[in-house]
Amino acid sequence: MPSAFQFQCHFVLIFLAASKGETRYLEVRDAGEDEPFLLLSEDLKRELSAGQIYRRSLRCIDMLSIEGQFTFTADQPQLHCATFFIGEPEELITIDYDFVNIDCQGGDFLKVFDGWILKGEKFPSSLDHPLPTFQRYVDFCESGNIQRSIRSSQNVAMIFFRIHQPGNGFTITVKKNANLFPCNVISQTPSGRFTMVIPHQHRNCSFSIIYPVVIKISDLILGHLNGLFLKKPSAGCAGMGDFVELLGGTGLDPSKMFPLADLCHSFHGSAQMKIGCDNTVLRMVSSGKHINRVTFEYHQLDLQETENRKENSIEEFCFPSI
Repeated sequence: MPSAFQFQCHFVLIFLAASKGETRYLEVRDAGEDEPFLLLSEDLKRELSAGQIYRRSLRCIDMLSIEGQFTFTADQPQLHCATFFIGEPEELITIDYDFVNIDCQGGDFLKVFDGWILKGEKFPSSLDHPLPTFQRYVDFCESGNIQRSIRSSQNVAMIFFRIHQPGNGFTITVKKNANLFPCNVISQTPSGRFTMVIPHQHRNCSFSIIYPVVIKISDLILGHLNGLFLKKPSAGCAGMGDFVELLGGTGLDPSKMFPLADLCHSFHGSAQMKIGCDNTVLRMVSSGKHINRVTFEYHQLDLQETENRKENSIEEFCFPSI
């Protein structure tokens, strides 16, 4: 059975697909229980390619992966609302306030968070984000006209809002901006290929895949030779300064996930692992002394592989198999 976290994350991603366009634009792909995704129809693609600005109303709980102008108007008191934004790995998200009519003195609020929060867990984690947690929140009721445009540090962001009075609301415009060196990323899809580069920067970068996956690393350059080591309590790569680690867990925050394997040295070839966790993260730690790069591809574990893992009681602890 899927865990509560996996159900919530898959719901979010399904909601993302459904929120890419109006209902009339949606087409259901033939899919099993584990892949209930929706696709944009060609009608909406043609409409957007014609240069029109996409507009629609926001729901109390919503998800957006597309540029456009979005309006929320309360039809009743809405006290616990959020909108999740996600782009491609190489994109940043900019949120512009076009119009805001809320009662800050009456308890309303409208806040942007640089990243995602789900069940109290943050992505990116506090260890991987360039800003302290309190600076990742931008409260409209505190900043007002001072900061009407907010740009994310990665491909995900979100807003929280509470509106008591029916008829009040806001309008925002969402834009995408190129990110030359993507660092922290949540994948929109259960399969893909990605190259992460950290050029002489002292930072940590995490790539999150909210599925049990097979992940294959084909190229790793760390500035120093070969090795893939399963984690042991007294062993690891932390002393190397530059390394890649694979993490698995049931939550969103990489800092709270179980360390599965370290890759301490550069190699060209293939290192493949099957990870049966709800969330798999590839995390690169960089000292800033080198240009570090890792190329990997991933795909979701199929049903048979997942069932075999359950029979071996491996999935319970999210242990890897090579």
